[in-house]
Amino acid sequence: MEQFQNGVTGFERFLEIMDEPPEEDAPGARPMGTAEGHIEFCDVSYAYDDAHPVLRHVDLDIPRGKTFALVGPSGGGKTTICHLIPHFYEVSEGSIRIDGRDIRGITRDSLRRQIGIVQQDIYLFNASIRDNILYGRLDATEEEVIEAAKRANIHEYILQMEHGYDTVIGERGVRLSGGQKQRLSIARVFLKNPPILILDEATSALDNTTEILIQDALDELCRGRTTLVVAHRLSTIKNADEIAVVADGEIVERGSHAALMQKGGVYATLYRQQFREQEGA
Repeated sequence: MEQFQNGVTGFERFLEIMDEPPEEDAPGARPMGTAEGHIEFCDVSYAYDDAHPVLRHVDLDIPRGKTFALVGPSGGGKTTICHLIPHFYEVSEGSIRIDGRDIRGITRDSLRRQIGIVQQDIYLFNASIRDNILYGRLDATEEEVIEAAKRANIHEYILQMEHGYDTVIGERGVRLSGGQKQRLSIARVFLKNPPILILDEATSALDNTTEILIQDALDELCRGRTTLVVAHRLSTIKNADEIAVVADGEIVERGSHAALMQKGGVYATLYRQQFREQEGA
């Protein structure tokens, strides 16, 4: 009974969050249908205030279905780029376009339905595993929830738990390991099935062994989607279609892994430094 009551309480809290009034859209903003996933940043600058510019004149062109990686020092602006795409912030200058449409002319709710986010800090609430996965799409069927869990490689683990999909995981998923939390987050995005995917330091809090296991599920998740990856461990983004080095709010280098290594600039220095650290560990 306590398990059930805790689950109800957690899910009610989730529904309260979902019922919060939406941010106000621009006059004339219209809903977006299913996106193809072509993302463009056109001379984008962003500042929290006049004294603290975060991005300066950023230009990006991420074709549909391609994987684009952002790397560089902490505080350089990588996560801000990720947060601008779902319109969490307003750009100070320039524009962001998806499939040629300025996102300021798209209703936020319809825009965010096109985007899945997996990040280091995962939002889990004190309810059942099923309800936490359903956060991805509330009208999903039981079969769809199970299929999403299978694709995230967590279904077998769930079945081993005493209450299976009805298991209550505690506030912020306290009863789960870091890897299990991340797999639930991945299952949510499989369930949502968006054309655009943002992975913001998705494996940075995991140990190397767990990261390798999670990476398999992430590789499956990325397939066929436009994907923006922010990565600390550069070995995880070697196969990206394009890599950009972001530092002090600007893109200082870009290209494939091979091209950037051959160039011998900032990316090559970061990569070799990490490789030496891993060898010495």
